[in-house]
Amino acid sequence: MQVKPFKAFRFNETVVGDVGHCIAPPYDVISPAQQQQFYEKSEYNIVRIIKGKQESSDDDKKNRYTRAADYLDTWLEKGVLTQDRTDTIYAYVQDFHVAGRNLHRNSFIALAKLEEYGKTVRPHEHTLDKPKIDRLNLRKATDAEFGLVFMLYEDKQNIADKIIERAAKQEPLIDSADEQDVRHRLSAITSKDDIEQITNMMLDKNCIIADGHHRYETALNYQKRTPNPAAAYQMIAFVNTCQEGLLILATHRLVANLENFSFEKLLADLKNHFDINEFPFDSPQAKTDAKEKMLTRMKAELALDKHAFGIYAGNHAFYTAVLKDNKTTDSAASNMSLPWKVLDVSVLHKLILEGLLGIDEKQLARGDNIEYVKDTDNAIDESIAKTDKGQKQIAFFMNPVKMWQLKMVTDAGERMPQKTTYFYPKIYTGMTINKL
Repeated sequence: MQVKPFKAFRFNETVVGDVGHCIAPPYDVISPAQQQQFYEKSEYNIVRIIKGKQESSDDDKKNRYTRAADYLDTWLEKGVLTQDRTDTIYAYVQDFHVAGRNLHRNSFIALAKLEEYGKTVRPHEHTLDKPKIDRLNLRKATDAEFGLVFMLYEDKQNIADKIIERAAKQEPLIDSADEQDVRHRLSAITSKDDIEQITNMMLDKNCIIADGHHRYETALNYQKRTPNPAAAYQMIAFVNTCQEGLLILATHRLVANLENFSFEKLLADLKNHFDINEFPFDSPQAKTDAKEKMLTRMKAELALDKHAFGIYAGNHAFYTAVLKDNKTTDSAASNMSLPWKVLDVSVLHKLILEGLLGIDEKQLARGDNIEYVKDTDNAIDESIAKTDKGQKQIAFFMNPVKMWQLKMVTDAGERMPQKTTYFYPKIYTGMTINKL
């Protein structure tokens, strides 16, 4: 892949104060409540551009996209955003804490020459039209790139990581902790030798998009619509898969709005293809213990490369369901490759959600039946609470996908079902901006 340094526009701390108050998560994970919080955090927070508020008076001439363009123009005029003077590759390090471990994930931000999907750039999940239309409208209005595409590559020699580690020891351009206590550190790599090492290393690399599929496909679309040669490049954060800090967490599924749902019938039907383990409880403490037993059993099955799900339906017991025979998915997904068929999420979607509960791909796309819950600290307890309150009929708890599975599916030219992966932490927006 061809990459090159660039002169990014960045928030000017002499004008905005704490730059950490100006950056935000990717637009697609910001809830309405979080949107308001970021609006209040700073008058210069990037959320005003990437996910601006809609107003009742919006029309074709005045809307959140035109307001985003106005914010960008005003911020440039007032010096809120200033452009770096030197061609730079940016070292981006995130320090975080998960399950008792202190980790950090290295990445470098550079411009990459856009490639159609194929050997060099591979997607790992499907995209939806609505977000791509939204991102294209924003790009057409602003002629700029704000959000980073999160791209994976493999380099066992750790060429870029060694350079990133050195750069991170310098005075940082940004050093800020977010609401989840993830520390975001940005440093400049300006040495011609370092830049040359990174660009040469990347020339023969094949990459997988970890996050930002909609942004990447929008860039491809925009490139075809404009004669501007700068549109042939996309701002990307590259992450080496050969590092401990590259973490994939699970995404759980909560089911609702099923007519005539019977958990007893589902449990009986599951026993045809799954071994069922029950963990009953009769008190709050016993409930906590039963939950932990379920999660421990799930992890043990994952270590054995078994397909296991945790199940809760508010009936005074937790369950695990372990697939008896991997060949069971053959007939349900006859047109898919073996690596795709043996994904946990494929087994769940094809054999259980579709096969037993009748939630087919069209219903999944409508989003009426399934809520996807990222495995953050309180995700499982909050999912249990929703089920106890009757807001959800059943919860399916997932093990995370493994990196080798992601590679095998993309090598087969296929994409995983939506919401299969949750790369933690999220790459933040506003660290660098590329104006076309």
